[in-house]
Amino acid sequence: MEKVAVLGGGSWATALVKILSENKSEVHWWMRNKQDVEHLHTYKHNPRYLSGISFNLEYVKPSVAIQEVVAAADWIILAVPAAFVQQALADLPEDAFAGKVVVSAIKGMIPKENILITDYLARQYQVPNTHQLVIAGPCHAEEVALEKQSYLTIGSYDLPTAERFCALLRNRYVKANPLEDLDGIEYCAVMKNIIALACGIARGLNYGDNFQAVLVSNAMFEIERFLDAIMPQHRALTGSAYLGDLLVTAYSQFSRNRTFGNMIGRGYTVKSAQVEMNMVAEGYYAVQSIYELNKKYKVEMPITNAVYLILYDRISPTMEFEILKEKLT
Repeated sequence: MEKVAVLGGGSWATALVKILSENKSEVHWWMRNKQDVEHLHTYKHNPRYLSGISFNLEYVKPSVAIQEVVAAADWIILAVPAAFVQQALADLPEDAFAGKVVVSAIKGMIPKENILITDYLARQYQVPNTHQLVIAGPCHAEEVALEKQSYLTIGSYDLPTAERFCALLRNRYVKANPLEDLDGIEYCAVMKNIIALACGIARGLNYGDNFQAVLVSNAMFEIERFLDAIMPQHRALTGSAYLGDLLVTAYSQFSRNRTFGNMIGRGYTVKSAQVEMNMVAEGYYAVQSIYELNKKYKVEMPITNAVYLILYDRISPTMEFEILKEKLT
């Protein structure tokens, strides 16, 4: 039996625990909230997210002791918001991940430092690239809970390791395949959340499907330009790990980034939208990181710039999109 640690108590963590435990992996599940752990032990479901999923506690071991959870597993999956990664891992020693494979299920960057999660793990915990994986979609947690057909791509520098992890995920409604592009997949996962924010803002401003189609097609060129500048490598960006993940995040009713952007477009402040959602929209933090990072590379990124100006410089969404629409083709 494979032993897997899942760190995080949100919807994506909950969906991953469902997949892994139903495949009969032993899942050590760290959640920060003691009451949530007690609830899981008593009622066998997460009280906050995807509460319709019932867990078999023969395979799922909830705990608030992060050091014990990590020590018990060979595979470590990080599924906490990027903004809280440092806080979540603060109690772990620098050698906590020695000999383990660490999998990032996070679609964001370390705020202010503007680095990928994998780069942070390499620097802070000396996890080599060959022992790191990243999970890409298109795959919404809500559809996993409903057992809708879903697809995952596992980015890696070591394909045999990625294939072993894929085997832990595959079932009748999840297909998983490895891809040798850890950095490109991770950057694309960050940027697709920014584009989903833009799509939400457009919808909130009452732009239609025609405009959103142009917005998304221009976004692919924007992502390609940025990846070519920061991490040049031949990539087929029409693949499901890139375009597929972007499309589901930009269009789906389950996309929290699209929802957040829609609220901004309809006149909510950032704070009021965050309070009402009660969930983290990774794109809010990611757009600042990408914007700051691009000061070095100077890539043409009109969509990213527009979202940044709206969220951080408090420029009117109406005004900013009037400017943006003239830059799209």
